[in-house]
Amino acid sequence: MASAPIPVAILTGFLGAGKTTLLNYLLKDPFLADAAVIINEFGDVGIDHLLVERADENVIEMASGCLCCTIRGDLIDTIHDLLARRGRGEIKAFNRIVIETTGLADPAPVLHAVMSEPGLLATCRLEGVITVVDAFNGMATLDAHPEAVKQVAVADRIVLTKVDLLVGREGEDMLFAIIARLRKLAPAARLLTTHRNEATAERLFTMGLFDPKTKSADVQNWLAAEAYEIGEKRGRRNRRAKAHEDHDHHHGHDHDHGDHHHDVSRHDEHIRSFSFSDANAISPQGLELFMELLKSYHGANMLRMKGIVKVSDDPSRPVVLHGVQHVFHPPVRLPAWPDKDERTRLVFIVKDIEKPMIEGLFRAFTDQISGGAEAFTDKTLSLNR
Repeated sequence: MASAPIPVAILTGFLGAGKTTLLNYLLKDPFLADAAVIINEFGDVGIDHLLVERADENVIEMASGCLCCTIRGDLIDTIHDLLARRGRGEIKAFNRIVIETTGLADPAPVLHAVMSEPGLLATCRLEGVITVVDAFNGMATLDAHPEAVKQVAVADRIVLTKVDLLVGREGEDMLFAIIARLRKLAPAARLLTTHRNEATAERLFTMGLFDPKTKSADVQNWLAAEAYEIGEKRGRRNRRAKAHEDHDHHHGHDHDHGDHHHDVSRHDEHIRSFSFSDANAISPQGLELFMELLKSYHGANMLRMKGIVKVSDDPSRPVVLHGVQHVFHPPVRLPAWPDKDERTRLVFIVKDIEKPMIEGLFRAFTDQISGGAEAFTDKTLSLNR
């Protein structure tokens, strides 16, 4: 019997968010005793007093049992080296990999590497993304840096740091504002704080498709489609309110704006998250073509997608999809539906793509009235209409 794939989690966050402090705290947690953590430099994390044994110049074993490894050149080579040494018994066995990214990094290339590298697909699977956000400076960071917006948008877990710096009425307003903004960008992400040790390793690293305790697929929590539906409704309300406000603004007065800045969230406005469901099954060929068209036409702007799909060759055994931009994890076929809802459910986090464009494309392959060969008409391929 083949061993279970090793879950891989990405830890990201913008410069100054407190990612290193969080990582140093997590390295002491017994929950990561059997984990391998890949960091950029040992000097960036204050771990010297925790060393038990130095395996060599770039792998050390922590007091908690966790292995800590620095990146040597290419990330993929580093992971392959860790796996090979684990297989040869040169380092202790580990059952989880955590990858720390640099503060300025777009997380997408790291996700691509984990999801598409042939040598890793047999042994590893992406568990999720943890993004660290500075509660005190987070609004300004999101305003100034589109990379920070993307880091939040693709997150499965968000850790809010420096909450203790938000004091008084002004501090409360700042906290409510950053939480509302994070909820808008990542409606399904679980939000935790470092305040009072809320962001424990167990809460952060149990975010994958498979429940680590039962080993079964926890699709409802992983997909979190309901959160996207709530986010969609909130987004529609906000857009209507903004349109009304802009109408009143343009017709109500005429003055020189100077430095009067109306759209501080200009990067956020490009991000959309939505979900949809379909009771009809899609053919294997239709699903393959749907995914190819998504990648070809929308890959660059498809930040993240997840889904559970009813496929016509075996409707009782759904297929799980997971994609980042133009890269899809190999589909996973489940032995049965995880709950009574046997519909296809897909969730998307995208940039500058409207929901009807993707939903209409998918339904072109499942429409039972014009299905079959009709699914391959010009209607299907007209993605830009």
